[in-house]
Amino acid sequence: MQIFWQLRWYFRQQWRRYAGAIFILILVSLFELLPPRAIGWIVDGVVSGEIDSGTMLLWLGGLAALWGVVYVLRIIWRIWLFGAAAELGSVLRNRLYKHFSSHPPIFFERYKTGDLMARSTNDVNAVVMTAGEGVLTAADSLITGLAVLFIMTTMLSWELTILALLPMPLMAIAVFFLGRQLHTRFSASQAAFSDLTDKTQESLNGVRMVRAFGLEQRQQADFADVVDKVGEKNLAVERVDAKFDPVIQIAIGMSFFLSIAGGAYMVHQGRLTLGDLTAFTLYQGLMIWPMLAMAWLFNILERGSAAWKRLEVIFGVMPDIVSGEQSMPQDNQPLEVAIDRFHWQAQSQPALQDVIFTLSAGQMLGIAGPIGSGKSTLLALLLRQQELEQGSIRYGNVTIRQADLEQWRSRFAVVSQSPFLFSRSIADNIALGRPAATLAQVRAAAKAACIDSDIMQFPEGYQTLVGEKGITLSGGQKQRIAIARALLLEAEILVLDDALSAVDGKTEHQILQNLKRSNLHDPARQHQRQTVIVIAHRLTALEDADNILVLQQGKVAEHGDHAGLLEQDKWYAEMYRYQKLEQAIEGE
Repeated sequence: MQIFWQLRWYFRQQWRRYAGAIFILILVSLFELLPPRAIGWIVDGVVSGEIDSGTMLLWLGGLAALWGVVYVLRIIWRIWLFGAAAELGSVLRNRLYKHFSSHPPIFFERYKTGDLMARSTNDVNAVVMTAGEGVLTAADSLITGLAVLFIMTTMLSWELTILALLPMPLMAIAVFFLGRQLHTRFSASQAAFSDLTDKTQESLNGVRMVRAFGLEQRQQADFADVVDKVGEKNLAVERVDAKFDPVIQIAIGMSFFLSIAGGAYMVHQGRLTLGDLTAFTLYQGLMIWPMLAMAWLFNILERGSAAWKRLEVIFGVMPDIVSGEQSMPQDNQPLEVAIDRFHWQAQSQPALQDVIFTLSAGQMLGIAGPIGSGKSTLLALLLRQQELEQGSIRYGNVTIRQADLEQWRSRFAVVSQSPFLFSRSIADNIALGRPAATLAQVRAAAKAACIDSDIMQFPEGYQTLVGEKGITLSGGQKQRIAIARALLLEAEILVLDDALSAVDGKTEHQILQNLKRSNLHDPARQHQRQTVIVIAHRLTALEDADNILVLQQGKVAEHGDHAGLLEQDKWYAEMYRYQKLEQAIEGE
């Protein structure tokens, strides 16, 4: 019953629905107490000859009307009760999604996608069943059971009632131990289902790689092993589940045997009439549901409790990064970065150290450096995907810790090296940040990203579906669509995180020139140039940057504009000459 206490917050929210459903359940239970007693009177009347056919038809007509009322009432309480339970599923899934969205990337390294999907589906369904079927079985079995027991004890025969209840303690003990086994095994089966979901997701996402390496048979064997383990866990649950019904049926059978045998003896002794025995057996028939329900209730509660514990584990993981409350300034402000020291938790060597720069509004900042120099780490700190402990990042007079996190990130439009596209049309993907954008605005952004001509070659143009993760597009097309999406957003700071790596040099130059001209800004905003941060391995992308930072081993090894860095004749100049030679050899 602990799960009901844990869900009390939701029961308080929906108390009208639950209270109304339980009230109607009480009415239904009271109405259902009348037919067995009435049938007992009819039997006694027939035996004694005191009832005629007209009276009997009147009684039967009244019972039929009563059952009609019960039918309507059952519909009403089901709508109220199961409607509230279904809404709990929506509440929990929305809460989970919001909780997932509040966590930095490290959370998703700790919990796999398949596991989170399983908790959002199977575990939520088990909790919803507890809030619906669980409440029903608890309330209905308790109300009906106590009411029937009261009638059987006070109005018929308390001795026969005790005799009929003798098998119940044995059933309760058996159900208790079976419930404990079910809790353990159901938790294991849910964990196995998480592994299966994750394996399925990995297999589908990596299907190209699997085929390229000819690993279909091995992958099939690995998947079959996971499926077999899930089957074994589910079979273990079913083995316990299958023991509930025999225990209940045996207890019910023993109860009926004792009541019929004892009742026949009492009728023979003249201590009970045949009509009373008939009514007693009918009431005992009404007791079958409470006995079944109690066993089913244990089953539901153990499943719901196991599922809720898995959800609580996720809800209990607090976000490492908490939003501030200060609003961001309305006008463009300089971005000031002073990183004294930052290192990842698993590493003692700092990923960034003594990185200090100021990016004025409308300027272009280039960031270069070898692999592992800290470029992506710097971007993660700017977007507050990681927390900076030693140092400060400031936009105008607002520090990153003080700022409202959503407002802070809304100032940035980021295009990564591996952009993500949704399984929707090209137009929908470009307009992701501005759903109300017109097709003309979408096309303007696409032209600036040099992808409009490619899109128009598709049979359905901008309404072409890109497939899951943009599988129908090339790497360069996906990058340019992502750039168009960021340009349409018109954020104050545009970040290109090696977002031009999959396009040729000519297209890269054209895109950068389009950014320089700021074609997308409204006429009223022409005086406001967009601030741009370009992280690139291809150094030709940084030629027009106002300032360039060269990171090496997490430190600023060089800084200046393109011409100044060439004069310094260090890593930047050497790499630039090498790339120019490479382009010449390749014919660019």
